[in-house]
Amino acid sequence: MFDQLDLDDRLCQAVTEMGFKSPTSIQSLVIPPAMEGQDILANAPTGTGKTAAFLLPACQFLLDFPRQQPGSCRILILTPTRELALQVYEQAKLIAQFTELECGVITGGINYGTDRDTLDKNLDILVATPGRLFEHIETESFDCREIECLILDEADRMLDMGFSAIVNQISAEARWRKQSMLFSATLEGAGINRFSQELLTNPVFIEASPSRKENAKILQWVHLADDPAHKYALLKNILANQIETAVVFVKTRDRLNQLKQMLERDGFKVIWLQGEMPQDKRIDALARFKSGEIKILLATDVASRGIDVENISHVINYDLPRTADIYVHRIGRTARAGKKGIAISIAEAHDMGILAKIERYTKQRLKRRVIEELRPKHKEARPPVKKKKPKSEKKKVKRPKKAKKR
Repeated sequence: MFDQLDLDDRLCQAVTEMGFKSPTSIQSLVIPPAMEGQDILANAPTGTGKTAAFLLPACQFLLDFPRQQPGSCRILILTPTRELALQVYEQAKLIAQFTELECGVITGGINYGTDRDTLDKNLDILVATPGRLFEHIETESFDCREIECLILDEADRMLDMGFSAIVNQISAEARWRKQSMLFSATLEGAGINRFSQELLTNPVFIEASPSRKENAKILQWVHLADDPAHKYALLKNILANQIETAVVFVKTRDRLNQLKQMLERDGFKVIWLQGEMPQDKRIDALARFKSGEIKILLATDVASRGIDVENISHVINYDLPRTADIYVHRIGRTARAGKKGIAISIAEAHDMGILAKIERYTKQRLKRRVIEELRPKHKEARPPVKKKKPKSEKKKVKRPKKAKKR
């Protein structure tokens, strides 16, 4: 139970109101060392409660050591995307709802006047995207000297989006802080190792393995397509007959616009999310999808993380992603918090290479399924297997003769 983690009664009341009965594995592992002030390097799958894992100890610190005088924010949380920043901010407000802690959020796409109103408050917790926050640091409208804890959510995504240099500069500006935490769905590669070494001091490494109860179960399979027309016919059949709510992923904005027009022409109601989209339109699109007004969300990989919508029944990879780890983040939009979900990929012949990489990365072979009336004409191409030569055909290696002793 949460009260066994030495959390303030007001925080325990808040998580109860939010519907959390007991801590998830990542929360049980992170909260004790975080409350002791240790730096944290945490790896946890999406949908396992990692946001509360860093918000609860942060709020507990603020309650244990209340502000003595007005000033700038004390807890800074950086997220790679606007959508994720807004979601973390909403959860921070819910966790702090029975306290007097002040939360704020600033992201790109919002009027600078709104940012100034937010930053003028005596903020305890600020959630921000790196680019917009650094603009305020450069114009001296935000002061990092009072930051006591720096938290990075989805650090690997920040690296993917090119925020490494900006995050390091923000970290340097907040060099008087007492604690840092870095959270990520994947902690692989030299980039993350370098990132953690630059930002963290003797961190506690935490790798959460969700319990069977909370572990999301995602059924995954592939439909093979002969050509683009066959591929679109498969998508239409799936959307018409199988889904309740679905996120459909495509590679580029041009592909998204093309698919949107085709689906609307064929009578499907869709909403979409892509890069360089005005923030008010992003918020409106997500609100209509979350409310169930529109059942189909088309998205580029700007939405492969940070979209926390309950009850998404399907993720459909209309275009396979460029890397296997992006596939994992895409399908993580379904089966949130232990619920079941389905991930369907539609693959043409040119996708077989990345499909093989995805299977190696996830350590499972994705089942091939067939819609009878749309059965593919061509068989799946498999890489040729090199046959071993019989021992009799192997060339004998002549060894040099030893020199005779004289």
